[in-house]
Amino acid sequence: MHEFHLPDMSCGHCVKAITEAVKAVDAQGELEFKLAQHEVSIRSKLSHEQLSQLLSEAGYPPAAAPA
Repeated sequence: MHEFHLPDMSCGHCVKAITEAVKAVDAQGELEFKLAQHEVSIRSKLSHEQLSQLLSEAGYPPAAAPA
């Protein structure tokens, strides 16, 4: 499971766009959203780096992990 903080994710449209972007590359991918916290957890065959790039290309760049 890969965890991402997406500051730009704020609504149902964002959730749909992110889901479609991931499913286009990994149809078996599973996503769990915490919209109020701007977080998504993704179970996928893709690596963390690949998912991060995919999210960025979809317009939702992940924030740097907190130290």
